[in-house]
Parts: sequence; C-alpha cells; structure tokens
Amino acid sequence: MTRISFIIVAYNAAGCLGALLDDLRCQTIPPEQIEALLVDSASSDATKALMCDFAANAPFEVKVLDNPRRWLASGINVALAAATGDAIIRLDAHARIPKDFLENNLRVLETGEDIVGGCVAGGDIHSDWEAVLRTVDTSRFCGGAAPFRNSGGARYVDTLAYALYRREVYDKVGTYDERLRRTEDNDMHYRMRSAGYRFFFSPEIISYHSARSTLRGQLRQKWGNGYWIGRTMRIQPRCFAPRHLIPAAFVLALLGCLLLAPVSLWPLALLLIAYLSCDLFFSARGALSQDRGRLLAFAALPLLFPAVHIVYGAGTLAGLLGKEKPHA
Repeated sequence: MTRISFIIVAYNAAGCLGALLDDLRCQTIPPEQIEALLVDSASSDATKALMCDFAANAPFEVKVLDNPRRWLASGINVALAAATGDAIIRLDAHARIPKDFLENNLRVLETGEDIVGGCVAGGDIHSDWEAVLRTVDTSRFCGGAAPFRNSGGARYVDTLAYALYRREVYDKVGTYDERLRRTEDNDMHYRMRSAGYRFFFSPEIISYHSARSTLRGQLRQKWGNGYWIGRTMRIQPRCFAPRHLIPAAFVLALLGCLLLAPVSLWPLALLLIAYLSCDLFFSARGALSQDRGRLLAFAALPLLFPAVHIVYGAGTLAGLLGKEKPHA
C-alpha cells in the first residue's frame, strides 16, 4: 500500500487548524497509510498544543516537529527530512478537505502519474462581504488565473496546489530554497518541470481554501505575493508564468501613460477604456456567480479588482527594484 506523508506547516493557526485535523482523521483510506507531520513555526498561540493533543489521540502515526526559522520553506524541509512515506502532500492550515480527498489522490497517482492534484475551491463564507472577497480571490481576472483554481477536464498543467508527489520526485530535485518566503512552490515546481516531471490535474480531486476575510488582509497578502515574485526574479526568473507579471506590467503601463499625459491623453484613455471594459465584465460575471451579496458585489468588485492589481503590481516592482539582495 502507498503510504502518504501528510504535511502541515503552521504559524499561529490555532483558530483553524483543528478543522483540517478533523478532516484528516476522517479520511477513507486505512490509518496505516497515513503519516502526519505537523510542523510548528514558533507559534505564540496554542497551535503546538493543538498538534500535540491531536498526536496523542490520532489513529495513525503523528510527528510534531519544530521550525525555529519560522518561514514556510524551512518548515517544509524539516518535514521532508522526517517523512517516511512513499508519497508526500502538504496543505495549509486554512485548508479543508473532503473525506475522500486522499483516496482520490491515490487513485489518480496509481495510474502512473508522479504528481497529481485538483481544484482548490473557495472555503465557507459567513457574510456578504466575505462572499465578495472570495470572488476577488477566485476570479480569473484577479487571484484565480492558476489552473488549479478552475474546473475542467483531466489534463496536464504547469502547477498545482495541495498536490500529491511521489517521494522520488523530491529525492531527485532536492529541498525547498529557504531564501524564498512566498514563492517556494513556484521555484520548486519549475525545478520539477525541468527534471521532466508533469503535473496532472484531475477534476475528481477537490479541496477548499478560505480567502482572507478582510480587505486589509487581502491587500497585505497580494502585496506580499507580488513582492516575493519580484525578489524571486533575482534568483530564478524562469519559474514564473506570464500571468504572474501582468499586474506589474499594468502598473508600468499606467505610470508610462501618466508621464505621457502632458503630451497626449490618448494612451492613458485607451489603457483605461481597455481595463475598464475587462473590469466591468469580470465584475458582473463575479457578482452573478455569487449565491449571496450580489448587490454588494456589483458595487464593490469594480473598485476592488483595480486595487488588488495595483497593490500586487507595485509589490512586484518593489521586490524587483529594491536595493537589498534576497536573503532568508
């Protein structure tokens, strides 16, 4: 039987980690096929205590590990060093999985693939505003352009989230680059593709991830994601797809058109007309797709989309043009 090393690296996640651990406990595969590696990144809340309590009562082997460096890449490496499974999967503490999640992953892996995964859908929402923010996070126009954010038939894609990897994949490509704080998966997946491995998307595999519940949280996350794309461009520029650089290109185009405005307003006008057309189309599409808060979405999305694009793009430029060299 294929044994799965299930990795969770968490920092101050006591409020959400318990739900994911309950999901793990309810998986349909036999307990002897699961090894859980729970890595605490020097949390200041009850995260580690929650991990230890789970380890004491879980029906499968659980290892509670420490990540004193705190960053995600170093925490994953701590878990990989201790993992003994034939296949490895890592989930964020904010994720949720159905009871057949691991079973579906294994079924696809056993067809001969080396890396498998599926769609990561939005998590539960508790208010109209959270519904709007989830649309921002999952829209193709904003945060949902990656293939694992969208449905579709079984196919090979350039990247996956919450993927299941055969252990031999890591044995061949090595560990995560601990200089990277937000983009470790981009670099790792580029190295895996370069080594000849392919990412197989299966619609049978579904997991859930909750978006930040406040606008401030969303914008901070987008700034950080953009910033570390810029910083990572100095280390491994080939690990990004064009979609990662579109917000930065938009910000540069906007700045260029503003500089040209004293000479001619036409470049700025054409840019704004083109952007506004896309903005309104995807805002209407996103609002109509919601089960709740549609009126709020119609009013808010046309403003939120450009805010996220500008913050994300400015973050990328700040990371790319900053004077400091990338460091851990």
